Amino acid sequence: MLSSSANDYIQREGPLARTGLLANIGPKGSQASGAEPGIVVASPSTSNPNYLYSWTRDSALVFKTIVDYYISSSHKNVSLRILIDDYAHAQTQLQEVDNPSGNITTGGLGEPKFNIDLTAFEGSWGRPQRDGPALRAITLITYVNWLLDNSNTSHANTLWPTIQLDLDYVANDWNKTGFDLWEEISSSSFWTTASQHRALRQGAALAKNLGKEDLNEKYNIQADNALCFLQSYWNPDASYVTSNTGGGRSGIDANSVLASIHTFDPSAGCDAITFQPCSDKALSNLKVYVDSFRSIYAINQGFAENEAVATGRYPEDVYMGGNPWYLATFAVAEQLYESLSVWEAQGSLQITSISLPFFQQFSSDVQTGDYKSNTETYDKLTSEIRAFADGFIAINSRYTPDNGSLAEQYMKDDGKPTSARDLTWSYASAITAFLAHDGIVASPWGAQGLQIQTDSDGHCIANPGPMSEIVFKVEKDTVYGENVFITGSIGQLGNWDPAHAVKLDPKSYPYWSVEMEVPASISFSYKYIIQDQNSGSITWENDPNHELQSSSEGKSMVVTDTWHN
Repeated sequence: MLSSSANDYIQREGPLARTGLLANIGPKGSQASGAEPGIVVASPSTSNPNYLYSWTRDSALVFKTIVDYYISSSHKNVSLRILIDDYAHAQTQLQEVDNPSGNITTGGLGEPKFNIDLTAFEGSWGRPQRDGPALRAITLITYVNWLLDNSNTSHANTLWPTIQLDLDYVANDWNKTGFDLWEEISSSSFWTTASQHRALRQGAALAKNLGKEDLNEKYNIQADNALCFLQSYWNPDASYVTSNTGGGRSGIDANSVLASIHTFDPSAGCDAITFQPCSDKALSNLKVYVDSFRSIYAINQGFAENEAVATGRYPEDVYMGGNPWYLATFAVAEQLYESLSVWEAQGSLQITSISLPFFQQFSSDVQTGDYKSNTETYDKLTSEIRAFADGFIAINSRYTPDNGSLAEQYMKDDGKPTSARDLTWSYASAITAFLAHDGIVASPWGAQGLQIQTDSDGHCIANPGPMSEIVFKVEKDTVYGENVFITGSIGQLGNWDPAHAVKLDPKSYPYWSVEMEVPASISFSYKYIIQDQNSGSITWENDPNHELQSSSEGKSMVVTDTWHN
């Protein structure tokens, strides 16, 4: 019943979603009046909320959908090619626009949104947001790779400077905190780190293809480090991804599901290091995420524990009342469809102790092991999982108006569309979910065979590259049994984990100090903490984080900080 409903909806909604997406792109989109060529209007809604802006993140995701569609089409649509070139040109212009985050060399690339006439948005906002440059680079690299494959080297070369600006920003600042994709929490974000890792990995390959070996090395080193840091978001005790390192919430978040589908590489199989959709960690995380919404939305009442339900951003959400989002519910279906595609391609699926609870939703007595495609267990599981995925499509179908318009959200009590109307990202999410349903997968991007180095405790070892020396000093009065430590956003400082913080020496008390090596010429964030060796309690200094740019290779520096009370 649900599968039939899902198939009917896909046939009906697919063309409407494509039309809705293109309507929000300037200059000719029917709902993009005033938008410059290639500029994506997040939504034509101008009040409650006003989304008549162009977000770097949303624009990149929308045009990644367009680029993938264009590249995979046997008959190339000239109008889409013009739109893609318009987008590339508009983004090059936006990189040059001075804004509240800075200019092109002082952090302005991290500005989250702009006016649709290519001017800066000057109002208060959650900035910087560091996923935008990475996502834009991914989209443009995908397009440039196609250009190179089709002997259009000259056009590819004209786009390289725009791409390099974004890649250099990511390489230099990936390990600094910023606002998450929901623009609410300033911390480290799984979504952002995963996007940054992919951008750097693709950027390194493109740099090598263009003969830029120094940049290939630089981007690969930082890609290794980002991938290393990506492992730290996994919560082994609760078997899900803690999507943000700050914010005081559970960390259960669509952030992680979206990261998995937007870094999907069909050649990587079910790799858990890059959190591929069918990996044991991604599937365990998906179950925890979906289950967190079963009891908090009225429209989800009455469904069995293994049936699809509407999902939102995160269970603690209160924005606009805290409702289901079309794009979040589509994302669940997309992850499941992509998993099915990989299992079919490799002719088997694997169940580990981590993913066992996910699979037991569909077969309560199934056990860990490898199941070939010619087994009854494989057939039963994949059939049930496909029906499960179709169920999420059917849920969105149930709350889509007859005209096919997709808002940002629908009400948790009655399913009526709410918040911004005709959200461009909602349309893009429908398109990619429908393609995944049909078994159409994106091209590989370099996730296959990636490895991380670990120490004897299983913790990832970063690839620091060139190093420099820093002496950290801070004045702090303590009592007997208290010690001062430093922790921060790089591996040498424990990646914000107090258990791996670095102890300072009180030999010049009340000044505490430590000399250490850190990667050269990078930006990072850090804080000091006090650990009580008797009680085990930890006291963090107050916000904001300390921010630092390390010196060049072989150079040293002394940093004297003031404790933030």
